[in-house]
Amino acid sequence: MLPSRPAIRRLLVPASMPRPTGPPVAPDTPVNTPARLSLISRHLAPDYPINTPYTVERLPRTIDTSLLPSSQTRRMSSQPEHPTLLIPGPIEFDDAVLQSMSHYSESHVGPGFVVTFGETLSMLRKLFQTTDPTAQPFIISGSGTLGWDLVAANLVEAGEDVLVLSSGYFSDGFADCLRVYGANVTELKAAPGTKPQLPEIEKALSEKKYKAITVTHVDTSTGVLSELKNLSALVHKVSPDTLILVDGVCSVACEEIDFDGWKLDGVVTASQKAIGCPAGLSISMFSGRAMKAFQSRKTPPSSYFASMKNWTHIMQNYEAKKPSYFATPSPQLIHALHTALTQILSRPVAERFALHKAASDRIKKAISDLGLKQVASNPNEQAHGMTAIYLPETVTQADILPKLAKKGVVFAGGIHKEIGTKYIRFGHMGVSVLDPRRGDVEKALDALENGLTECGYQKA
Repeated sequence: MLPSRPAIRRLLVPASMPRPTGPPVAPDTPVNTPARLSLISRHLAPDYPINTPYTVERLPRTIDTSLLPSSQTRRMSSQPEHPTLLIPGPIEFDDAVLQSMSHYSESHVGPGFVVTFGETLSMLRKLFQTTDPTAQPFIISGSGTLGWDLVAANLVEAGEDVLVLSSGYFSDGFADCLRVYGANVTELKAAPGTKPQLPEIEKALSEKKYKAITVTHVDTSTGVLSELKNLSALVHKVSPDTLILVDGVCSVACEEIDFDGWKLDGVVTASQKAIGCPAGLSISMFSGRAMKAFQSRKTPPSSYFASMKNWTHIMQNYEAKKPSYFATPSPQLIHALHTALTQILSRPVAERFALHKAASDRIKKAISDLGLKQVASNPNEQAHGMTAIYLPETVTQADILPKLAKKGVVFAGGIHKEIGTKYIRFGHMGVSVLDPRRGDVEKALDALENGLTECGYQKA
């Protein structure tokens, strides 16, 4: 018979208990009773403490987990059982991030929240790898799409020319947004699964002066990765006054972005993808050059809510730990973002990018071993946070997606207007690849292989 809950709580190992630095303890090594009771209590009581940024590290290595069912040992999560979400955003979220969402209600201009918001803005600079004091971060309630409006309403005036590099559905959406605000848009389109190449970009830049060029770093519809470093060098060489603006919604925090080193002028993203925070925040960084372009406008910004005129001093005040107000932010989402960024920056960002690449390579090899092809056919143009997978001719989305769901895995269908019914999308970002003890990737690959077999597919 187990001790009563109060008795168990008295035996809990303190949250501050130091982690051993020696080798892991063998399963047959005797473990003291308080440690065993600590393990049990963490599954009886939902309010166990968090003692590191990563929930997988809550259990001291001296605790024997061999008595637990294997699924519990793998996940170590306080979240209710649910299908593993492996779409290209929203992604699975770490427990600590979700628990930050339950922060008590507080004033958005109160001292506690002001400090949290200010720290969050400062951490964005580290994530984007910028030390330029004239660069400006923005965190505004909204989705990634709001980033397009920030660009179109503030950095481009009606009638100005913009070159849009189109590599899929979301690149086309960026172009549509710019047109709404009156920009004169020229699109360089590529076939599905590819991207515009540097020679044709150079030719376009040589033929006309563009106020800005936009590039979707990872187009979520195709999994195509656009290279930024050489693109930026080309633009600065051929058309140095052209602003370089990046849609990084599906790339920030899983693909390298060296904002200063690559001389980018703007990157817009969102909270719910590789950053690992629930949806609801538009996140962006703009260079000092971009801010000067905004300040030099001949006409007022063509949006009210998305106006940098209304938001810039708000962001600057918050980062300086001063209360400010234009429109009410979401304190709970800001707390969650603060936790997510704290986790991200607890290790070098280069290590994070390398881990995503390693997981992506493993996933893409497994897909190839199944005899399947990717929408992004060139290995140098394949994203590391998602994979778009062509289905066998005998299998449809309607066949495979429900079978995956029955196995507890959620993939996304294709959305590119030319090939949408022919492929599915596998998102592999954040904790699903950074916390291998979850087993999300293995579960997904097993479900895909077995699901295809149930659909009658056999590798040639």
